[in-house]
Amino acid sequence: MENGSHGSVLCQLVSPEGEHLEAPVYLPHNVGPPQLQDIVNKLLHNEEKLPYAFYIGDEELSLQLGAYMQQKNANVEVTLRIVYQPQAVFRIRPVNRCSATIAGHTEAVLAVSFSPDGRCLASGSGDTTVRFWDLNTQTPLFTCKGHKNWVLCIAWSPDGKHLVSGSKSGELILWDPKTGKQLGTPLTGHRKWITAVSWEPVHLQSPSRRFVSASKDGDARIWDITTRKCVISLAGHTNAVTCVKWGGDGLIYTGSEDCSIKVWETSQGKLVKTLQGHGHWVNSLALSTEYVLRTGAYDHTGKTYSSAEEMKEAALARYEKMRGNAPERLVSGSDDFTMFLWEPAISKQPKARMTGHQKLVNHVYFSPDGQWLASASFDKSVKLWNGITGKFIAAFRGHVADVYQISWSADSRLLLSGSKDSTLKVWDIRTRKLKQDLPGHADEVYAVDWSPDGEKVVSGGKDRALKLWMN
Repeated sequence: MENGSHGSVLCQLVSPEGEHLEAPVYLPHNVGPPQLQDIVNKLLHNEEKLPYAFYIGDEELSLQLGAYMQQKNANVEVTLRIVYQPQAVFRIRPVNRCSATIAGHTEAVLAVSFSPDGRCLASGSGDTTVRFWDLNTQTPLFTCKGHKNWVLCIAWSPDGKHLVSGSKSGELILWDPKTGKQLGTPLTGHRKWITAVSWEPVHLQSPSRRFVSASKDGDARIWDITTRKCVISLAGHTNAVTCVKWGGDGLIYTGSEDCSIKVWETSQGKLVKTLQGHGHWVNSLALSTEYVLRTGAYDHTGKTYSSAEEMKEAALARYEKMRGNAPERLVSGSDDFTMFLWEPAISKQPKARMTGHQKLVNHVYFSPDGQWLASASFDKSVKLWNGITGKFIAAFRGHVADVYQISWSADSRLLLSGSKDSTLKVWDIRTRKLKQDLPGHADEVYAVDWSPDGEKVVSGGKDRALKLWMN
């Protein structure tokens, strides 16, 4: 075995999903991340060289192998398992200053969302209006009146052509972002307030036509914007539906105060399966593919599309590339302080139970590349988990009150959180430390979003102001 003791280490390269890349290989002690990057690119036959990060256990490798072995006093007789993780080819700079504070809303800002291409911004408020904002001039563009009660949630269609808003009265309104005009009459049917809205992915249907709404009344409803009717009612939960996601494989996932998650097919609205395990309300659902579903055909290059068909093809290519051969993963966060990682296509049993939060989990969100998962809790912390295995990685502490919402940078390297403590914080995933503290709001921050183009962050909350943050 002298090969092992004299200047080389037996290494097994492994994909994030756990698949071996070729057989184990002896690598010299002076091999570090740059050389490993060359090796992986070669073995994967990548035409264009891609960047990778390398992990041993949960720790990123930053040294040469020899120095690492020495530092860890590692056993050279044991094969070193090195996980290669693809990185974004572009890099997003952290936001570090407030570039504009925009007044307009006369009550708390409850929802904020950038359009799929990152060029437009919408907000919903307790003042019953939806507002569109001009990001170039940083001024209000349209004030949309039509709701009779608080606007609780808003969602852009993934082709960017519509925005739907849901209110505390239970009605939904469709808006044209180009004119700020209401499209037709409000969509009614829900008997209580709207908790969440999710559109059918554009790689399944282009132009965007259907969306699903979840309500406190215990139902979810699928609407068709061309006929302006509810086409399917998804009834089966015995309590409020708190969250809903329309998945990339054409299934809809609903989370409820009845402690269950239900999976529905979307042609007739049949219940496919029920996922059970939580001991209290389900508050939040996240899909590993969520980022590409939200942005559809749009990516960091800013490419535009001339037809719905072209958009559909581009969105499908992005979805398939992101998903790879692995099944779409789902995470649920609950009032029982825990989270579950599911692979609903494969099993009704959870893949992992994630514990550690000391109070309810309010928001869960996968990184754009699906490799990480973040959770925000009323225990004042944000936690980071492995997005494939569900293993705990790190806790981000710094907020001094409930953390309400989180959002990722497009390159999966930075995480943003907004809190009851009136601050936003940007966390660095690689160093697992606070990167930027962003005070400025006069009160609780309810809603945050990082634009898909990576350029800007928006926040809104109790002080009624919308703040834009740049780098």
